[in-house]
Amino acid sequence: MISFRERVGDKCKTDIFGTCFHGGHSKMKRIITILYLTIITLSATAQSAYIPPDKPKLVIGIIVEQLRYDQLERIWDILPDNGLKKMVNEGTYFRNASVDYLSTQAAPGFATISTGASPSAHGITSDSWFHPFNDEMIFCVQDPKSSPVGGSFETGLFSPVNLLSSTFADELQMATCGGSKIYGIGIKEMSAIITAGHAADGAFWFDDRTGTWMSCTYYSKTLPPWLMDMNALMMPGQLLNQQWQPLLDPATYPGCQPDSSTLERGFNGQTWFPYDLKALSTKGKLVNVTRDYSVLRETPFADEFTTELALRLIDNEQLGQDDVTDFLAITYSATDYIGHRFGPSSVEASDALVRLDRDIAKLVEKIDKSLGKKNVLVYLVSAHGVSEIPAVLEMSRVPSGYFRLNQSLQLLRSYLNAVYGQGDWVRGFFDSQIYLNRNLIEGAKISLEEMQKRVARFMVQFSGISAAVPTSAFEVSDFSGGLLRKMSNNYNQQRSGDVMIAVNPGWVEKTDNVTGHNSPWEYDSHVPLIWFGWTASRASVTRSVSTRDIATTLSVLCKVPLPNASGGDPLHELFR
Repeated sequence: MISFRERVGDKCKTDIFGTCFHGGHSKMKRIITILYLTIITLSATAQSAYIPPDKPKLVIGIIVEQLRYDQLERIWDILPDNGLKKMVNEGTYFRNASVDYLSTQAAPGFATISTGASPSAHGITSDSWFHPFNDEMIFCVQDPKSSPVGGSFETGLFSPVNLLSSTFADELQMATCGGSKIYGIGIKEMSAIITAGHAADGAFWFDDRTGTWMSCTYYSKTLPPWLMDMNALMMPGQLLNQQWQPLLDPATYPGCQPDSSTLERGFNGQTWFPYDLKALSTKGKLVNVTRDYSVLRETPFADEFTTELALRLIDNEQLGQDDVTDFLAITYSATDYIGHRFGPSSVEASDALVRLDRDIAKLVEKIDKSLGKKNVLVYLVSAHGVSEIPAVLEMSRVPSGYFRLNQSLQLLRSYLNAVYGQGDWVRGFFDSQIYLNRNLIEGAKISLEEMQKRVARFMVQFSGISAAVPTSAFEVSDFSGGLLRKMSNNYNQQRSGDVMIAVNPGWVEKTDNVTGHNSPWEYDSHVPLIWFGWTASRASVTRSVSTRDIATTLSVLCKVPLPNASGGDPLHELFR
């Protein structure tokens, strides 16, 4: 057989396809050659590109306490590109995420994010609640049957037994028949325990007395050797031997009050940089000097310490090293402590966030270099926001103030004595709820529902109160929206009080702190929600979503059953 090249003779020119170009067709030859090389290059790139696994090898949940949505926007322009900006620019950012219940506190926030349920279902209605029949306060994670591991006695009587529903991590552990590695860490015991869940391998939190990480017998009888080695280094002592100086010039932090603002609480009356942490954390004089490690909590270095724990845990427990999905929950709480002392528009609060961004950058770098971004799914969210200091709002003539609880309770008790006779009718006011003396009411053959209504009508007359609702209303009515819906989502028949209180926008309950968070309003409930890694694509989403959606989404993405009380919806933007 005679080839085409032989037929046309020596003058025929062929390209690498074997296509003949004769004479004036040299230009076409070059074009086709370029196209061929481009195809070869793209093909090679496609073959070498890593395809994400069917499920993430590791899920990392980052919860930042007391981070309002606008606080992140405020410091955006002064952040480098390798931390939060990288997560936003390469991930899916939900800009309208919110907490949809009344008590915007830490523990309900951790529980809702972890379970996908409202406090009414998961039972963590507040950080603590009053048990009327036992006449005692119940801390959200207290468990007298548990014992401390690696820390002092008082800080180890904890477990997740008061959390009534399963978490995403629980469902993941059961679906993999115990093959997943599950851990929760944070300075606060409730953050580590609630986010770790019931079936976790471990939960680690900070002991103020010893300055070390600890756990409890619910999870294990001993600390892992690598954690004991870390504790032996006594990093908190080193961190407290320095001054807290701002990373940047205080004048460069946008939207902040002056560094020396007298509206802040500060440390021992000091409201300006630098803060001598060694002096603040040292008790005694020359003899028997001890260290107050609790000071660490109220500095950005608590977050640095938490990040170091997270990095060591990932390496030593070999998270994300096989095809079974692991889970690590990390809670950063320094922002909460600092916000309560200085307010959200303080230089201290902004500096804490800028420093936290550096910690986030360390985690992102770890994910990129050691685990691979396509193998790890990360979400970052806040448990709650915070109110501005009322005096700051007043400077702009925005309605605000402090609700003074003690005065109102004294008047309430006098009112009930006038109506029902002398008696200890009110047991107390805890976390926006009034608890009545049900034993006394029953003994006096008084209608509990009627007294609840009287108390609600009386309390709503005080300055700063937006609503006072008898909780019996939530037993017979289902509210579809608004403030009453948020109250209903917070109501648990066994743990809630008799009357729920909501303050007016801009108002906070008067405490030792300059501000707080425990309201249904925008500043307490609007939080950032960022997804990064694995198959999360770059997107900015403005539709309204709930923090209840997080656990539901994780379960669907990881192909495990939803937490048993979950009421959230999958975030469809992450399913592509």
